[in-house]
Order: sequence, then structure tokens, then C-alpha cells
Amino acid sequence: MPTNRNTFSFLARLPRRAASRAVHRGWTWAQRAGAVTAEHPGRLRFGAIGPGTRLAFPQGTVFGEPWIELGAHCIIGEQVTLTAGMMPDLDLGADTVLTLGDGVVLGRGSHVIADTTVTIGSDTYCGPYVYITSTNHSYDDPHEPVGKQWPRMEPVSIGPGCWIGTGAVILPGARLGRNVVVAAGAVVRGEVPDHAVVAGAPARVVRSWDAEKGWQPPLRTPAPVPIPEGVTPEQLLALGELDEARDAP
Repeated sequence: MPTNRNTFSFLARLPRRAASRAVHRGWTWAQRAGAVTAEHPGRLRFGAIGPGTRLAFPQGTVFGEPWIELGAHCIIGEQVTLTAGMMPDLDLGADTVLTLGDGVVLGRGSHVIADTTVTIGSDTYCGPYVYITSTNHSYDDPHEPVGKQWPRMEPVSIGPGCWIGTGAVILPGARLGRNVVVAAGAVVRGEVPDHAVVAGAPARVVRSWDAEKGWQPPLRTPAPVPIPEGVTPEQLLALGELDEARDAP
């Protein structure tokens, strides 16, 4: 009697499917249980952590947390590094070293390295893999390996309402104003005025806001139209279905 290969293949896949479901359920449980919040800080003891703030699991490297203050309703993605001081277990004094305002978003894999003061203003959003540091290697001595030379440290300040694109680097001494846009991959140092767009490595201002002329150079696309207040999800769904019906032949 010929063997039904399809039947045996199906039976062989059953244990793998069960194992896959179990792994996904276990990982979902770990993500929920391992997230850090004000109510469930785990091993981390931040100087402050506001209500609604959540550090996704798994966390990246985190140390010096007594000198780190996180505002309310911050979203910290997976594998984000937050450090205060050059290494763990240092006494950094009485003042906060790293401060995140309310509503700050740090995308997956980002790093915030605060060997001296780093401040990120409220409602600043960072894409994934952003690197913000107050420390840079020095290479003054040509005979000494760069990694063994004492680094230079300068405070970093990022104003409220900024958007920092994927892979951007914010160098020591950078001072970004309010509502600054940093293009993906830009390398920023020095001072950036309010309501500016910077791009490149090193970054330069490519667009800025003028109170009389508006954006200069002018924006190439029209501003998005916001959803009116009071519109419910059900109404939006009904509008979408109406558009589909109109487009149907």
C-alpha cells in the first residue's frame, strides 16, 4: 500500500507548530513581565520615573540610574542604552545627570550616554538607533592609543518637540532648540536654532522657519489635514468604506 506522504508530513509538522506557539506565547509573557514601569521597576532604581513611562523588554545597558530621571508617559524601546557616568557604581554627586522630559520616545536600539549633563526636552521623538552622547574620544597624543586617552565631555541639550531621525548622532556640546528636525543619519554638533531642519554629516541647516515668510525654502508637499475633533474610529471606518464603494466599478 503506498505511503501517503502528505499525511506524514502534516503529522511531522504538528510538534513544530506547537513549539512555535509556545515560544511566541512565552516571549509575549516575558515582554510584559520584563517591562520596567514606575509600578514595576524590577532591579532598576531610577532617580525618578513618571507615571505611564515604560521601558520595553529586553532593556539595553542601563547603569547610574539614581542619576537618571524619566518624565511621565515616555516610551523607551527595546535594547535602548541609558547610562549616567563613565561606568557603573560611581558616586556622581547630588545632581541629576540624564533627564528625559514628559512624553519622550527613544526608538529601538538607541543609546543615550551621559557622562556629564544630558537633557532631552518633552515630546521629543527619536527614531531607532539614535546615538546621543556627552563624551567623545580625544586623540591629542599621537603616540598613545586613542582609546586610552582621556575623553572630552560637554553637556548636551535637546529642546522640546524635536524629531531625531533614524541613525542620527548627537555629539558632545550639541544644543538643539525647540521643534528641531534632525534628518536620518545626520551628525549634529554645536547649536541648532528653534524650528530648523538639519541634515548631513556634519549636519547643517537645510530649512528654517521665518515668522513672515514661513518655511524657507518652502515645503514641497502640503501640510497633512488633521482629523477633526470628535470623529470616532467607527466614523473613520465608515468613510473608508464609502470611498471604496465610490471607487468600485
